[in-house]
Amino acid sequence: MGTSTILYDDRVSEGINASADGAHLWLTAADLTKATGWKVEPEGLCRGDACVRTQAAWTDSQGRVDLAAFAKYMGQPMLSDGQAYAFGESLGNRRDSLFSLEAPDFTLPDIDGKLHKLSDFRGKKVFMYSWGSY
Repeated sequence: MGTSTILYDDRVSEGINASADGAHLWLTAADLTKATGWKVEPEGLCRGDACVRTQAAWTDSQGRVDLAAFAKYMGQPMLSDGQAYAFGESLGNRRDSLFSLEAPDFTLPDIDGKLHKLSDFRGKKVFMYSWGSY
Protein backbone atom coordinates (compact mmCIF):
# COMPACT_ATOMS: atom_id res chain seq x y z
CA MET A 1 0.00 0.00 0.00
CA GLY A 2 1.24 3.44 -0.90
CA THR A 3 -0.11 6.85 -0.07
CA SER A 4 -2.39 8.56 -2.55
CA THR A 5 -4.38 11.73 -2.97
CA ILE A 6 -8.12 11.27 -3.47
CA LEU A 7 -10.43 13.98 -4.79
CA TYR A 8 -14.01 13.02 -4.01
CA ASP A 9 -16.95 15.44 -4.11
CA ASP A 10 -15.61 18.60 -2.47
CA ARG A 11 -12.90 16.77 -0.48
CA VAL A 12 -9.19 16.60 -1.19
CA SER A 13 -7.61 13.92 0.99
CA GLU A 14 -3.86 13.44 0.95
CA GLY A 15 -1.88 10.62 2.53
CA ILE A 16 -4.61 8.03 2.00
CA ASN A 17 -3.30 4.46 2.21
CA ALA A 18 -4.51 2.95 -1.04
CA SER A 19 -3.61 -0.13 -3.01
CA ALA A 20 -4.23 0.01 -6.76
CA ASP A 21 -4.66 -3.33 -8.46
CA GLY A 22 -5.69 -3.03 -12.10
CA ALA A 23 -9.12 -1.38 -12.10
CA HIS A 24 -9.41 -1.66 -8.30
CA LEU A 25 -8.54 0.90 -5.63
CA TRP A 26 -8.52 -0.72 -2.20
CA LEU A 27 -8.89 1.41 0.96
CA THR A 28 -9.32 0.53 4.61
CA ALA A 29 -12.67 1.45 6.13
CA ALA A 30 -11.05 4.34 8.03
CA ASP A 31 -9.39 5.74 4.90
CA LEU A 32 -12.62 5.32 2.90
CA THR A 33 -14.44 7.46 5.47
CA LYS A 34 -11.65 10.04 5.57
CA ALA A 35 -11.55 10.34 1.76
CA THR A 36 -15.26 10.13 0.91
CA GLY A 37 -17.42 10.43 4.00
CA TRP A 38 -18.88 6.94 3.32
CA LYS A 39 -18.74 4.66 6.38
CA VAL A 40 -18.78 0.89 6.48
CA GLU A 41 -21.90 -0.04 8.46
CA PRO A 42 -23.72 -3.38 8.91
CA GLU A 43 -26.37 -2.25 6.39
CA GLY A 44 -23.75 -1.27 3.77
CA LEU A 45 -21.83 1.89 2.91
CA CYS A 46 -23.56 4.85 4.52
CA ARG A 47 -23.18 8.61 4.38
CA GLY A 48 -25.70 10.67 6.31
CA ASP A 49 -29.14 9.11 5.80
CA ALA A 50 -28.12 7.35 2.57
CA CYS A 51 -26.98 3.73 2.61
CA VAL A 52 -25.95 1.55 -0.29
CA ARG A 53 -26.01 -2.20 0.24
CA THR A 54 -22.45 -3.50 0.00
CA GLN A 55 -21.71 -5.75 -2.98
CA ALA A 56 -19.34 -8.71 -2.50
CA ALA A 57 -17.03 -7.38 -5.24
CA TRP A 58 -16.42 -4.19 -3.24
CA THR A 59 -14.75 -5.88 -0.27
CA ASP A 60 -11.86 -8.24 0.26
CA SER A 61 -10.84 -10.69 2.98
CA GLN A 62 -8.86 -7.94 4.75
CA GLY A 63 -11.96 -5.78 5.19
CA ARG A 64 -10.86 -3.23 2.59
CA VAL A 65 -13.27 -1.53 0.20
CA ASP A 66 -12.76 -1.13 -3.55
CA LEU A 67 -13.52 2.57 -4.03
CA ALA A 68 -13.24 2.29 -7.82
CA ALA A 69 -15.90 -0.45 -7.97
CA PHE A 70 -18.19 1.48 -5.60
CA ALA A 71 -17.80 4.65 -7.69
CA LYS A 72 -18.57 2.73 -10.88
CA TYR A 73 -21.73 1.34 -9.29
CA MET A 74 -22.73 4.87 -8.25
CA GLY A 75 -22.17 6.20 -11.77
CA GLN A 76 -19.12 8.25 -10.85
CA PRO A 77 -16.33 8.55 -13.40
CA MET A 78 -12.78 8.09 -12.11
CA LEU A 79 -9.52 9.52 -13.43
CA SER A 80 -6.07 8.59 -12.12
CA ASP A 81 -2.40 9.17 -12.78
CA GLY A 82 -1.43 6.30 -10.45
CA GLN A 83 -0.90 8.51 -7.38
CA ALA A 84 -3.95 10.74 -7.40
CA TYR A 85 -7.52 9.61 -7.98
CA ALA A 86 -10.31 12.00 -8.91
CA PHE A 87 -13.95 10.95 -8.78
CA GLY A 88 -16.66 12.83 -10.66
CA GLU A 89 -20.12 13.73 -9.46
CA SER A 90 -22.50 10.88 -8.78
CA LEU A 91 -25.31 10.66 -11.28
CA GLY A 92 -27.70 9.64 -8.50
CA ASN A 93 -31.36 10.04 -9.41
CA ARG A 94 -30.43 11.74 -12.68
CA ARG A 95 -28.76 8.62 -14.03
CA ASP A 96 -31.59 7.53 -16.37
CA SER A 97 -32.12 11.00 -17.83
CA LEU A 98 -28.40 11.53 -18.41
CA PHE A 99 -28.04 8.29 -20.33
CA SER A 100 -31.08 9.07 -22.48
CA LEU A 101 -28.95 11.55 -24.47
CA GLU A 102 -31.86 13.98 -24.39
CA ALA A 103 -31.08 17.42 -23.01
CA PRO A 104 -33.59 19.06 -20.68
CA ASP A 105 -35.76 21.69 -22.33
CA PHE A 106 -34.78 25.34 -22.00
CA THR A 107 -35.51 28.63 -23.75
CA LEU A 108 -32.92 31.14 -24.98
CA PRO A 109 -33.09 34.29 -27.10
CA ASP A 110 -31.35 34.52 -30.46
CA ILE A 111 -29.26 37.51 -31.52
CA ASP A 112 -32.45 39.41 -32.43
CA GLY A 113 -34.09 38.69 -29.08
CA LYS A 114 -36.56 36.08 -30.40
CA LEU A 115 -37.06 33.23 -27.91
CA HIS A 116 -36.43 29.65 -29.02
CA LYS A 117 -37.14 26.46 -27.06
CA LEU A 118 -34.80 23.53 -27.46
CA SER A 119 -37.80 21.21 -27.73
CA ASP A 120 -38.80 23.02 -30.96
CA PHE A 121 -35.75 21.41 -32.56
CA ARG A 122 -36.21 17.81 -31.35
CA GLY A 123 -35.11 15.37 -34.02
CA LYS A 124 -32.81 17.94 -35.64
CA LYS A 125 -29.12 18.58 -35.14
CA VAL A 126 -28.52 21.70 -33.06
CA PHE A 127 -25.34 23.73 -32.76
CA MET A 128 -25.38 26.09 -29.81
CA TYR A 129 -22.63 28.63 -29.34
CA SER A 130 -22.27 30.50 -26.08
CA TRP A 131 -19.79 33.11 -24.98
CA GLY A 132 -19.09 34.94 -21.76
CA SER A 133 -17.10 38.09 -21.14
CA TYR A 134 -15.78 37.28 -17.71
